[in-house]
Amino acid sequence: MKTAAVMIINGREITPGLRLTLELPLPPLYTHTPVTMPVHIVRGKKDGPRLFVSAAIHGDELNGVEVIRRLLQLPQLARLRGTLIAVPIVNVYGVIQSSRYLPDRRDLNRSFPGSEKGSLAARCAVSFMDNIVKQCTHGIDLHTGALHRSNLPQIRTTLDRAENLTLARAFGAPVILDSTIRDGSLREAAAALGIPILIYESGQALRFDELCIRAGVRGVVNVMRTLGMLPKTSKRHPNHEPMVARTSSWVRAPASGLMRCLKPLGETVRQGDLLGLIDDIFDTETTEVRAAFSGIIIGRSEIPLVHEGEALFHVARFAENGEAAQNMESWREKYPEEELSDSKEDPQIR
Repeated sequence: MKTAAVMIINGREITPGLRLTLELPLPPLYTHTPVTMPVHIVRGKKDGPRLFVSAAIHGDELNGVEVIRRLLQLPQLARLRGTLIAVPIVNVYGVIQSSRYLPDRRDLNRSFPGSEKGSLAARCAVSFMDNIVKQCTHGIDLHTGALHRSNLPQIRTTLDRAENLTLARAFGAPVILDSTIRDGSLREAAAALGIPILIYESGQALRFDELCIRAGVRGVVNVMRTLGMLPKTSKRHPNHEPMVARTSSWVRAPASGLMRCLKPLGETVRQGDLLGLIDDIFDTETTEVRAAFSGIIIGRSEIPLVHEGEALFHVARFAENGEAAQNMESWREKYPEEELSDSKEDPQIR
């Protein structure tokens, strides 16, 4: 009989069939208040993939926190094969302050793989790497748009690895973006270890969005089923084939003033389409904001005050715009408006 692999996190052995919550110690506040990073671990009785799901690496990005809370309540986890490691709040300091950054103003997602003797961010990063990432075979990191920006539900990953594309398609977001790895990011550190990782971007900072949350829970479950961690569902749901974008660019403000957005997230646009209007606050002059190329709006600014050169609309490019529009419509049909009025159980996750 094959012996299950040994797993030790923060000095605690995680045996098959065990479910528990650990507190990873972090540097205390200057008031001597202790700080810990809660880690939820569910290990199935049978060995299999080890998946980490993390959220709030940026402390003001909260949709992922709720995604993980709902994920941990799913009864399907009783039939888990392998191990789920869920970390709803990585940047504890940032969440306390409702801030993207740590108290030293560093970006935790530019501080990986970290160092035990480095900055506060570096020390948090190395603890997360050693205790979580290095224990796993796969990862999903949950994000939202930055402050005053919103993102269409999308998966970002590098598509030069076939498994990344397979898992990204399984997630079921409407758009997959072939995204360049940034220096110091969790994705870069995981890739250096050969660990496939998906980035789920959806919604905006400091806000809950029910559609984004449901799509996130459903997406994580879909990935777990694809990995063989959860049983395949017998229920038939409408198929959805995500659109893969190899490039994307921001349309920037041609002038300063007050912007009126005319196109929503998920809208298909053609080169030259009017996206918004920027009004001069002290004059009657109005400047048009037009699409520089055809594609789908996957991100946009949500604050009307803009300076010349600011990023306003994030547009992903596709080979066939008409096909992309049909794809967005089929994805929206999976989330009827009447089902988004509250946080009741998603009928497609059973």
